[in-house]
Amino acid sequence: MKTYKEILLYLEKDKTLSKAIEDSGVNIHPELDIDIYLCLLNSIVSQQLSTKVVRIIWNRFTDLFIDRYPKAEKLLNTDHELLRSIGLSNNKVKYLKNVAEFSLDNNISFDYLQSKNDSEIIEYLTKIKGVGQWTVQMILMFPMDRPNVFPVDDLGIQNGMKELYQIDLKKKELKQKLIEIANHWYPYKTLATKYIWKITE
Repeated sequence: MKTYKEILLYLEKDKTLSKAIEDSGVNIHPELDIDIYLCLLNSIVSQQLSTKVVRIIWNRFTDLFIDRYPKAEKLLNTDHELLRSIGLSNNKVKYLKNVAEFSLDNNISFDYLQSKNDSEIIEYLTKIKGVGQWTVQMILMFPMDRPNVFPVDDLGIQNGMKELYQIDLKKKELKQKLIEIANHWYPYKTLATKYIWKITE
């Protein structure tokens, strides 16, 4: 496994991206986290919210539990309306409990998931209602630090790459173009994606 520094040298063949990274002064480090259960809960809370709002709601959520940790059994027994009262939508409450229930019946430990490839992890975790491909891609990219993930459906990536590469396309044509560009980063699409988020946010 190459270090991030080594991967950046590899990505220099994309002159546009390499110059943008250099000009930005941004420095990204791995964010490994072996608690996939907690990361899934956080991803659900984070869906379609700004970073600031997420921080507030996540703190309210974890404050409801002993040691600020929402153990699966405790989460399942937490009153639905109490969870709604801290700013969670009706669907998010259901999805959080779906994750808790799934974790009790299935293995979602870091070590178990690490034995699977990216596609297998996506197939496995998207069995949880409320956990879609994008959510699992975030798990792959951040806590698991898998090297070659490209979330083409992410709005931030779409807008960031349109700006960076001066692309004037929409929908299907846009996605095809972005995938074509990302293929030049293979097998290190993840780090390139992380930099594009940071330098164009």
